Amino acid sequence: MGAVELLSDPSSLYTVDYVDNVDLSDTDLVQTVRKALTSVKTGDSDLYSELVGVINKDIREFKDPDAVAQLETVLKALSGSVACIDIVHHQKLLSSLFGMKLWDHRPVVMDALVNLVISLAVTRGKYLDPCLNMLVSNFVPPPSVVNNLSHPRVINKKIEVLSRVHAALLKISILVPLTPSRLVPMLFQEMPKIHKKDHSIVIYVESLLKLENSPIGQVGGSMILGVVMERLRDLDLEIGWDDIPQDDSSRGMFDMELEDAVEGTINEGDELPVGPLKQDTSDGSVVSKLLDKLMVVAFEHLESCQNDGRLDQVFEILLESFENFILNTYKSKFTQFLMFYACSLDPENCGVKFASKLVEIFLSSNKHLSTRMSAVAYLASFLARGKFLPVSFVASMLKRLIDECVGYCRTCNDDIRPEAHQIFFSGCQAIMYVLCFRMRSILDVPRLRSQLTPLESILMHKLNPLRVCLPSVVAEFLRQAKAGGLFIVSDSFIFDDLLESELSRAFGGCDRLDTFFPFDPCLLKTSNSFISRNFIYWSMVSATYDEDEEDDDYDAEVIVNGDEDSDEGDEADLDYALNKMSITPKHSFKNKMERDGLLRMPSRIRPSTSPESL
Repeated sequence: MGAVELLSDPSSLYTVDYVDNVDLSDTDLVQTVRKALTSVKTGDSDLYSELVGVINKDIREFKDPDAVAQLETVLKALSGSVACIDIVHHQKLLSSLFGMKLWDHRPVVMDALVNLVISLAVTRGKYLDPCLNMLVSNFVPPPSVVNNLSHPRVINKKIEVLSRVHAALLKISILVPLTPSRLVPMLFQEMPKIHKKDHSIVIYVESLLKLENSPIGQVGGSMILGVVMERLRDLDLEIGWDDIPQDDSSRGMFDMELEDAVEGTINEGDELPVGPLKQDTSDGSVVSKLLDKLMVVAFEHLESCQNDGRLDQVFEILLESFENFILNTYKSKFTQFLMFYACSLDPENCGVKFASKLVEIFLSSNKHLSTRMSAVAYLASFLARGKFLPVSFVASMLKRLIDECVGYCRTCNDDIRPEAHQIFFSGCQAIMYVLCFRMRSILDVPRLRSQLTPLESILMHKLNPLRVCLPSVVAEFLRQAKAGGLFIVSDSFIFDDLLESELSRAFGGCDRLDTFFPFDPCLLKTSNSFISRNFIYWSMVSATYDEDEEDDDYDAEVIVNGDEDSDEGDEADLDYALNKMSITPKHSFKNKMERDGLLRMPSRIRPSTSPESL
């Protein structure tokens, strides 16, 4: 039987003679395919059309073993004929090949197709880009896979497809050195768009990070990590605070934090609660669960990098991406925990680098004001919450902030408008916030305690930071400072004359760091399981005071108005004064409980109530 007959009568390809004489049959079929390809140029396209027809069969036809074997054979023959494929005359064939999905076929066909794509990519340079695009497109599974990922058969299919795609990309990159530079931009273009809120983006990010950990990552690794962090941020921004369980707004900042945060987590499969989570079926809630899965993928990648000895190299890229994509993103709620977790894996290296970078940004006069304020907010939250950070290191970072504030006090001019000193006030608030968590451990070490001595002069300065910083932070700080004997809490530490002072327009209505503590407890349950082991919750803090002690005398010293004889008749004035302070949450205090709650610090992350214009 001739080669032409073999192709024109596909059923004859699988006779016993053909199977028993594989080498001859393969040679005959290759010659037939080559004749089909070359005959198109002379106007004879019948054989070529039959060839294309084998590839273009309806996917349902490939349930027939004979159809599967026929397609496998044709693809293998094409692999031996790539030199005859012409981009002009064989567009229909190329379009059919590049439109094939590995997900639709059995392993034998997948292998034949992948080998053909590799042959095309390395033999003819003009086909490199379409071959790479075809492989990358298979990182996105069809809906039938996405919707059934828990099924063992689907899990096996995912492994079969993605392992072949990665192996093919690696082989092409070895044979064609410019492959990584061509591949990386395609990876970003093919990434499922932000509106595609299903598990396909999780599978895609898994594939990206696997490439980052391969030789391809040596060229494009930084871009891959950067785009992953950027996509995480974009998803993060889609999650509104209405999509996340929150505490009663009348309660204090430190009062509500629970170590397990059961009520404040988003867990896949949760029942719909009543109250704040009535929108649990909204896009934001769907995205929060998706982001939780993506964060876990990223955390596991960081662990892999640590095991491979690559964490230091990867962290440098993450640090740059953090500064570019996260630091100035006001509403970022979760993505920043990539940095926290990386630091927890290597505190002596990554932890020190991260804190030092934040200090460097805060102290840099070349950086934008909002960037510097964000940096010190991140620093304060990081130093307060990182269980893996030694108290000596925390104290050394505080000393740098204290020294900066002391120098600022020496050189500041006579302009005492708070909006003219935002950097100073943000530094002061950062110092006090960290000490709310770390004061006792620092005061227990005389050498470290002595580094806090200049703090009293800062707080007694004419700029009066205690009046401008978040009252709940100040109240907790002063309570611990008094109990720990840090300095004598006197009238200097009372919010005096706030009502009548024009300076109460703190930050000129432009603050953004009122309750911005970016490493407050993570409310994504699975992600938090990675974070919690190295995280300081408020319930774990050993304060300088006894929690059961009566503190009526102390409360009298922390007065917003400064008038110890004021009665409830001044409540309207108090509301007015506090609403003038942009660093204070702008809502009316409708009852005494709500008003008193301002002077206590929360436990879980809270939505900042400052203007979003910045």
